[in-house]
Amino acid sequence: MTRTRKLAASWDRMRNIPGLGRNLVTVAVLVALGIGSSAYILSNYSVSWPWQAREVVQMDFSKGPGLVADGGQEVRIAGVKVGTISAATAQTDGVRVTVDLDPGHPVYANAHADLKSKTPLNDPYISLEPGGSPAPELATDGSGVIPASQTTRLIQPFEVLNNLDTRTREALTSLVDEADVGLKDSPQQLPGSLHSVTDALNTLKPVADQLQTRRQTIQTLVTDLSEISTAAGRNDGRLAGLVASLQTTLSTLANRDDQLGDTLNQLPGLGDDLRHALGSVNTLTGQLDPTLDDLENASDALPPALSKLTDTLQDAGPVVDAARPVVAKARPVVGDLRPLVSDAHAALDDLKPTTGLLPNATAQVAPWLPNLQAFIFQTSSAFSLQDANGGYGRAQVFIDASNPAGGLQNEGKGTSPGPGDEARTKKTGGGN
Repeated sequence: MTRTRKLAASWDRMRNIPGLGRNLVTVAVLVALGIGSSAYILSNYSVSWPWQAREVVQMDFSKGPGLVADGGQEVRIAGVKVGTISAATAQTDGVRVTVDLDPGHPVYANAHADLKSKTPLNDPYISLEPGGSPAPELATDGSGVIPASQTTRLIQPFEVLNNLDTRTREALTSLVDEADVGLKDSPQQLPGSLHSVTDALNTLKPVADQLQTRRQTIQTLVTDLSEISTAAGRNDGRLAGLVASLQTTLSTLANRDDQLGDTLNQLPGLGDDLRHALGSVNTLTGQLDPTLDDLENASDALPPALSKLTDTLQDAGPVVDAARPVVAKARPVVGDLRPLVSDAHAALDDLKPTTGLLPNATAQVAPWLPNLQAFIFQTSSAFSLQDANGGYGRAQVFIDASNPAGGLQNEGKGTSPGPGDEARTKKTGGGN
């Protein structure tokens, strides 16, 4: 009761003070707004409340640009936020970062962490690859550490520029300063320039393709060399034998240095002979060119000649077929004539002095033989009654060798033989 009376007395007093109620309401509203704003801000800063369950893992980086302890910077796995950076401590060889992860995200000893930035203004976050078996799982009580060999950091632009010399940095600064003036008319001129760049890049595309092919070839060569090196490393015994054989060969060459010198001294003479031989070959080439030209000219006339020869051989085929039985029957006769031919060869040697006088004697004894030649012209046989043109007349000619005039008589005309018929010879012939 006493307490209730005190509250009633205080309320009456507040009501009796002018403006006190309004002030109290204003203060209450401001306190509520402050609490709401604080809660909203703290929610965006990802504040870790003491009663929340967290898993703590540490990471070592060579440098940590933009890292802020308790700044609510994110830790992501596959692009999804799974924790925050709770601390960043500088060390002699880099920065050790402590991260708080949500439960259910185990990290293994083969994990890898990348320090990246959301914007060019160094708003960093950590992209974590948690790894997996067979590596052991890291402790989540803060004792597990991912070493610097398994982390990569964000490279700052000034670090790239610091590798340039003074003149290049000055030229780059001047380029940035003059870019405002140079890009003043860019809406009108830049599209055409970009089209020109496109044409230039299309022109350079074959070169890029060739460079890509060359890169692949070099990669294949390096791979082959690696395989050769690996094979050679595994064959230590064979490689040692090869080195020993090389040493023996070099020793033998050293012992025969004088002989090698004599051989080298003979090389100039060999070069002169080779030069002379090449000159002869050049001359032969000059003589061979006309021959090849003649062969080329003959090649034009050779096909018609071969065609005619083919027709001739086709016509000669029946003749050869018809002559085959005659040749078969004549073979035994020729075999029987072989002894006679050997005897006739010796007889002909004896008759050789006499045959030299026969042309003159024949001209004196039978001057009418040219007339007889016309009589038997184009006949297939002197004793045949027909030739290729058909039948012809038959005549009997008597030749009197004792008559100086030749004694040519034609029995068909009824001429009677003269004296000396014993010496006559009878010959039957024909002509066209």
